Amino acid sequence: MAIPDYQTFMLPLLLTLKDGKEHSIQEIYSQIASSFNLTEEELNQKLPSGVQSTFHNRVGWAKTYLKKAGLLITPSRGKVQITERGVSVLSHNPDHINQNFLKQFPEFLEFKEFRTDNQSHFDDDSDMRENDQTPQETLEKSYQDIQSKLAHELLSQVMNSSPEFFERLVIDLLVAMGYGGSRSEAGERVGRSGDDGIDGIIKEDKLGLDTVCIQAKRWQNTVGRPEIQAFVGSLAGNRARKGVFITTSQFSREAWEYVQRIEQKVVLIDKEALTEYMIDHNVGVSEESRYIVKRIDLDYFEE
Repeated sequence: MAIPDYQTFMLPLLLTLKDGKEHSIQEIYSQIASSFNLTEEELNQKLPSGVQSTFHNRVGWAKTYLKKAGLLITPSRGKVQITERGVSVLSHNPDHINQNFLKQFPEFLEFKEFRTDNQSHFDDDSDMRENDQTPQETLEKSYQDIQSKLAHELLSQVMNSSPEFFERLVIDLLVAMGYGGSRSEAGERVGRSGDDGIDGIIKEDKLGLDTVCIQAKRWQNTVGRPEIQAFVGSLAGNRARKGVFITTSQFSREAWEYVQRIEQKVVLIDKEALTEYMIDHNVGVSEESRYIVKRIDLDYFEE
C-alpha cells in the first residue's frame, strides 16, 4: 500500500497518546507503522531529496499541526504528550482529524495565518480542499519539477549544438567530475571527431593511474548492443579496462544487459544521466536562486 498522507496520520497519532502519558517519538513511529501495516520497503521510502523518509516526514508534520492546534505538547526533548484539549477532542470520537477540523482552534488559525474575522474565506470550496502533501513534500516536488524542466531545456540546447561544441561539453563535464586532470590535458587526449560524436582516452584521475576510453554520440536513435560491443572492442587496443559511453538518446535493454556481463567496466550515460550530471556539476547551468530549509536546534535550547 502507499504511505498515507500526513492528515490521515493525525487521528491515529493522537490516539497513541490517549493514556495521558509521555511517549517517545520513536514509540509513536513504531505504533503508527504497525497500525497501518507498513512494510520495511514503505518505511524506507525517501522524499525526492533522499534525505528523510516519507513516513517520518508525514508523521512529523501531523505532530506539528496537532501541536499548533493545542492538542498535544512536547514536554521534553523527543517526548510527546496529549493535552486536556486533545483528550476532549477524543471524547467526542471523531472519525477523522485534518486541517479543516483543526481550524476550530484559534492557535491553529494563527499558525496558518488565517483571518478569523473573514469567515467567508473558509466557505470557499477551493480553500477547503487541503493539500495532502506536507510543506516539505510540496517544496521538494516543486524543486523536482524545476529540475525536470531544466534537464529538458539542457538536452534541447545540446542537440542544437555543433559536434565540436559537444566535444568540449563532454570534456568539461568529465573534468568537472574529477577526470582527466586539467582542462588542457583532457583536451589534448580527447577530441578525435567522428560519427557526430567524440572518441578518445582520458585519465581516470589527476595522477593518471589508469585510463578510461570515452565515446560520445549526439544521437536521437537508441544506442544498441552492436555499438557497445564495438566500443568494448576498442578498449583492448588502447590497453584500457574501463570505458564511458555517453549519448544524448537512450540505450537498449540489450545494451544494458551486455555491459553487466562483460569483464571490462563500462559505464553507460544516457540523456537523463547526462543532464543530471551537467546540473550537479554546474556544466552549462548557473545558479539562479537558493533556498535553505532550517530546523530548530534543540541542543542550543538545552539548559
